[in-house]
Amino acid sequence: MRVVTDPAGLRQPVARPLVLVPTMGALHEGHLALIRRAREAAGPEGTVAVSIFVNPIQFDRAGDLAAYPQPLDDDLAKCRAEGIDLAFTPEPDAMYFPDRSVTVLENSLSKPLCGATRPGHFDGVCTVVLKLFNLFQPDIAVFGEKDYQQLAIIRRMVRDLDVPVEILAHPTLREPDGLAMSSRNVRLTPEQRADAPRLHRALSDAAAGDTRDDILERARDAIESPLNRLDYLELVDAETLQPATDLKRPTVLATAVFYGDVRLIDNQPVPAVS
Repeated sequence: MRVVTDPAGLRQPVARPLVLVPTMGALHEGHLALIRRAREAAGPEGTVAVSIFVNPIQFDRAGDLAAYPQPLDDDLAKCRAEGIDLAFTPEPDAMYFPDRSVTVLENSLSKPLCGATRPGHFDGVCTVVLKLFNLFQPDIAVFGEKDYQQLAIIRRMVRDLDVPVEILAHPTLREPDGLAMSSRNVRLTPEQRADAPRLHRALSDAAAGDTRDDILERARDAIESPLNRLDYLELVDAETLQPATDLKRPTVLATAVFYGDVRLIDNQPVPAVS
């Protein structure tokens, strides 16, 4: 495995196809599933690359950035065990000029859900992902469906800016009790960790509701507990991410919940009702 810290080191030719898995590190089984999907897409002769970069410009809370786990040695060991060909682990000053003045903005899909409560978050996501695409020039990139809004925005960015990369999505991986795998889960207290699986249960059960209001009410009642604070709970159109008014089109039930200062997200597809 070749480890690169300087963007200039990515200019060396690699075997094609090149499949990229962008991450912020603290790799867990969910990330490893993305890496394995990347290997399937690359085939035995292609290149699988992973970026490990805690992107400072997508954090809306300084405390969240400071507390984000960065076990780089462990991450690289996992990459080697998975047969990664190329790992990119830059420092922030290698990715951003001190006087940088260009940011990539998305002005529709980024407005609701996480975009409404995390100002500037998706500006930072789009900017760093486009930079990674420019640096790696990948044929394919793999993203997880847990970050449903992020996935939709990246697909829109690729479409609107004619970025020559195919976006592959991978289903959300979960712990045995249903909690979506996340690098933030390790920051939960034992009591919070025991309570957090209620998010998936609530969304899954509520998705069987008969109306929009029924779905949201059932989900809210099941999510809220003395240990958490609801950031948002929305039923949105699966394509536009705008608030759904009925169930005639596929929708997504999405939530973000704080356990202390740890923010967890999850979502559940809701099929259209004829």
